[in-house]
Amino acid sequence: MTSVSMTINGPAPMLLAYFMNAAIDQECEKYIKENGLEKQVESKITSIYKNKGVARPKYQGKLPEGNNGLGLYLLGVTGDEVLENDIYQKIKVETLTKVRGTVQADILKEDQAQNTCIFSTEFALRMMGDVQEYFIDNGVRNFYSVSISGYHIAEAGANPISQLAFTLANGFTYVEYYLSRGMDINEFGPNLSFFFSNGVDPEYAVIGRVARRLWAKAMKNKYEANKRAQMLKYHIQTSGRSLHAQEIDFNDIRTTLQALYAIYDNCNSLHTNAYDEAITTPTEESVRRAMAIQLIINKELGLARNENPIQGAFIIEELTDLVEEAVLTEFDRITERGGVLGAMETMYQRSKIQEESLHYETLKHTGEYPIIGVNTFLNKKGSPTVIPEEVIRATEEEKKYQITMLDELHKGNKGTSAEILKKVQEAAIQNENIFELLMDAAKVCSLGEITNGLFEVGGQYRRNM
Repeated sequence: MTSVSMTINGPAPMLLAYFMNAAIDQECEKYIKENGLEKQVESKITSIYKNKGVARPKYQGKLPEGNNGLGLYLLGVTGDEVLENDIYQKIKVETLTKVRGTVQADILKEDQAQNTCIFSTEFALRMMGDVQEYFIDNGVRNFYSVSISGYHIAEAGANPISQLAFTLANGFTYVEYYLSRGMDINEFGPNLSFFFSNGVDPEYAVIGRVARRLWAKAMKNKYEANKRAQMLKYHIQTSGRSLHAQEIDFNDIRTTLQALYAIYDNCNSLHTNAYDEAITTPTEESVRRAMAIQLIINKELGLARNENPIQGAFIIEELTDLVEEAVLTEFDRITERGGVLGAMETMYQRSKIQEESLHYETLKHTGEYPIIGVNTFLNKKGSPTVIPEEVIRATEEEKKYQITMLDELHKGNKGTSAEILKKVQEAAIQNENIFELLMDAAKVCSLGEITNGLFEVGGQYRRNM
């Protein structure tokens, strides 16, 4: 069954709708091929595009090795256009209960750190709630509706304590909001996941265990959630901020140590950064090396086969208590400012992240915080920046094709798209579930069309100054 992780925030509900439809269409494609319906379906697709008077989109380039092209057979159409309605609906229901993945969608950390907000915070929060409500109503149990993210808070400059405190506080804000909409904590709790950065500071050795301890206590004692909802699932990505353009080969060493922290602390999943991400999109060679880091730790390092081998050591137990205490102190500061949303109004989180970022950069530039090959133990040639041989960019031909196909999509679906967009806007005004209709809109509308339509009813994001 299709699985995906999407680190998209501003247009997350729309892109999730595109993905869910793609997953359903993949299952439709399997059904068509298993039942020998290819000729019949091909005839329908030809007829559909003849009536629209536009060209059918085609996949550009070669398929990656090992990819069978599943999903491309129905490119340009959706399963409900070529299959009987009862068959399509059955496939849709079954797919939604099996599909796996994570959509980031964390609008609070966007305002606080990453800046890919497009809608007003209130409207974006409402759409997050609509997605979660849709998941509950349609039995989507294996897909995380939000990845509550500290990674971008850390990347923007926050220290480990602020990253953890702000992220957990954001998580509890979502819990309170979903509860206020009448959702059951035991139904939405398991659809929440977390995403942290791992640097090389000692606090990162315990970030996961402190997060799990605080989350479980609150979910059990305050919200009376069941055991499944008490379990905090988290992903670790090694620190992008710790990668440097100077002596980029050293980046793999830092990433290895950060991966070791994550694996010893029992993260649920791990992403190891490629060494050349300080400069460009990773190349195939650098990604293979990055993957090898966690494979070698997991498959070759004997101590990693043990469940958290450093658990019980004085430093780990002491750090756990100290980090927990520091996070609770930060919770008090947020509470004094009216909770997460109240603190955001005075830009408390952004200001704190910026102060901590400035502190780190100052220490880096003075050399008080040593970074090997960057500000100390420099190469005899100075501090060289290595430009990789391969830099990946889209060709002009690829860009032009995408623009042309977008125009064709707009022309071919002109009447239908306007009609469904009106329904989406009406649902937003009447306080109905927007995501329910986005699933239909994503079949005929472009991302830009849906976004502009929602701007009119939900407001466009404007930062406080």
